[in-house]
Amino acid sequence: MELLAIDFAIFLEKFILIFVVIMASLLIAMYTTYAERKVAAIIQDRYGPNRAGPFGLLQPVADGVKLFFKEEIIPLSSNKLLFILGPSLAMLTAMLTSSVIPWGGDIELFGRRISLEIADVNIGILFVFGVVSLGVYGIMIGGWASNNKFSLLAAVRGASQIISYELAMGLSLIALLMMTGSMSLGEIVRQQMGGAWGGLLGWNVFYQPLGFLIFLVCAFAECNRTPFDLPEAENELNFGYHQEYSSMKLGFYLFAEYINMFISSAIMATLFFGGYDIPFVNEVTLADKIGLNLTTLLGTFSLLIKIVFFLFLFMWVRWTIPRFRYDQLMNLGWKKLIPLALANMLVTGAVILLLKK
Repeated sequence: MELLAIDFAIFLEKFILIFVVIMASLLIAMYTTYAERKVAAIIQDRYGPNRAGPFGLLQPVADGVKLFFKEEIIPLSSNKLLFILGPSLAMLTAMLTSSVIPWGGDIELFGRRISLEIADVNIGILFVFGVVSLGVYGIMIGGWASNNKFSLLAAVRGASQIISYELAMGLSLIALLMMTGSMSLGEIVRQQMGGAWGGLLGWNVFYQPLGFLIFLVCAFAECNRTPFDLPEAENELNFGYHQEYSSMKLGFYLFAEYINMFISSAIMATLFFGGYDIPFVNEVTLADKIGLNLTTLLGTFSLLIKIVFFLFLFMWVRWTIPRFRYDQLMNLGWKKLIPLALANMLVTGAVILLLKK
């Protein structure tokens, strides 16, 4: 009975954490659309959304209600099962990667120590890459099932782009794994918290600056964001791979992009910027002064600030840099980023061997 009670408590903790992470991801994705329109407006010297609610804050709610109540159209010539599966798979894979991200340290509630990480698996990075690689099927299935030549062309572009940039992204992380000796995201964060200046100089971005830049560029490509938004090139492909979609099926595709931005930002902050580490602060000393729970909440807030910075970077680049041509996109991935990632990996290996001697 005691074991059953412990198992039920663990199940309840994880269930609540999963619910909170999913709701937070959806809320942040929803208001990222609002933030993007506001950032675009500031860059273009205009107001942006300012009608629905104070300062236009209810605009994402209005957009969501509109998508829910729009007419749902399924083309007669489409494969209906796959047509529905495409956006569902895109949304599912976007949400799954959040399960291995450490959103904070531990908290103490009801005499139990609870970790703010849904699953601290020792192959966390491998899990992320496995799930991300499935995301391409959501694009391919949606484009092919629509039975529209523009949608199919956009889906083929998207699939080739994601597959190409996944290679450089994976290679850029091999050097990081050689340094840390672990694929657990939680362990990588803990290793970064021991540097000087309150942990700041322990962040991996100072030891792998080239790896971070390669990962950042590949993250833009994986999220289909400008200047790598070839699958959604409106002036070439009408509307991209989701041209035939309407109502919440279209909403799922659009939401999946913003959730992918949010999760990519969280992964970059976790791998290279200390995750929930608070810069210039020793968390152990702080926990002795203000308590473990408050320290953990401050760490989670620190992680969210880092995520917001990367989200802003995604938006800033979108309204600053023009789109690449398709041949430029492929040349950058295969002829520039992959050789750079390989060189970075070899240099890192050589430095590690020299330091061991």
